[in-house]
Amino acid sequence: MARIVMKFGGTSMAGIERIRSVAARIKREVEAGNQVAVVVSAMAGETDRLVNFCREASSLYDPHEYDVVVSAGEQITSGLLAIALQAVGVPARSWLGWQLPIRTSDGHGSARIAEIDTTALNKSLAQGEVAVIPGFQGLAAGERVTTLGRGGSDTSAVAMAAAMKADRCDIYTDVDGVYTTDPRIVPRARKLKRVTYEEMLELASVGAKVLQTRSVGLAMKEKVRVQVLSSFTDDDAPMADTLPGTMIVGEEEIDDMERQLITGIAHDKNEAKITLTSVPDRPGAVASIFTPLADANINVDMIVQNVAHSTGSTDVTFTVPSADLARSLEVLGNAKGDIGYVELVHDTRVAKISIVGVGMRSHAGVAATMFKTLGERGINIQAITTSEIKVSVLIEEDYTELAVRVLHTAYGLDAEDAA
Repeated sequence: MARIVMKFGGTSMAGIERIRSVAARIKREVEAGNQVAVVVSAMAGETDRLVNFCREASSLYDPHEYDVVVSAGEQITSGLLAIALQAVGVPARSWLGWQLPIRTSDGHGSARIAEIDTTALNKSLAQGEVAVIPGFQGLAAGERVTTLGRGGSDTSAVAMAAAMKADRCDIYTDVDGVYTTDPRIVPRARKLKRVTYEEMLELASVGAKVLQTRSVGLAMKEKVRVQVLSSFTDDDAPMADTLPGTMIVGEEEIDDMERQLITGIAHDKNEAKITLTSVPDRPGAVASIFTPLADANINVDMIVQNVAHSTGSTDVTFTVPSADLARSLEVLGNAKGDIGYVELVHDTRVAKISIVGVGMRSHAGVAATMFKTLGERGINIQAITTSEIKVSVLIEEDYTELAVRVLHTAYGLDAEDAA
């Protein structure tokens, strides 16, 4: 008997028929003798609807009450799924975040899970019940409901699996695994059998939309084995423990035969480039740029500083999320006197292309291959950032798909037969 956490996203819960299909899938796991806890998201589009209600009610809404409103979507789906399970003969009950409880920080709208009390949950599982738990929510000090931020149900599921000491956490979504790149761009992209926590964390942070970044970081910290599966398979599909999804695991579980130089290629068009011209070349100049951005909670990614020559000044280029561009320009405009730049230039017609793979640690020339491949196709690189297992470049947005395709081929990631 295995102890499993199953998580279903918004598209999987989008309507009663989809919920019935989810219930049938859970029933099969129960009939196989497994103990099952289920974490659910709100129905697709429901959270956006609730957020809009808050904005219509007041542009300066209380974040405590905002969390009460937007957490309601998961409460509805957890109750509906429990009803659907009972209808097919599976003992089930729903547990809201405050009933367990799932304790979090008090960062309303972006809370972090501190601990989960599984005493009552374990008793329920031992009695043969399926526990249905709404994702995305918890309870802060003062007994106030909190939410974890967009994609928070993934984090809820991984945290629940860690607290329950589950054998694995199955994340059911609208894709059937993690691919070497977006198969909509590269039809010859391959589904990966295993990906390390580190690689998935990097892929999630640079544009891959399969899992929320925080959930992967938590899985790595707590050593939770995570499997990405599709909920859109036939009712007679194989069981999850034999279904060929993608396992997110520790590096020690991937043998040398499976290890590749590059695991995947991601792209992100939600980037904006900002350049400050003629910044005085003096100690503290860079700090005067990035300190006010940090104070405004704006994350900066790529940074390029040109070498100063006889002019005594330099240009500084960096990227921010597109959603933060307007706020960034306002912050930098207000700080112009302290920074001393001449002109503030921005460009939203850019994209970040990233290659990720633990094989980079032991192989030279990975970045050179990337730069040469893009150069041969006339694609100019505007900025570069690296980590131990990642290289990212900023290019003109119009070249995004071409860059992904040629790099996928250059690193030998194309499947032998087109998908």
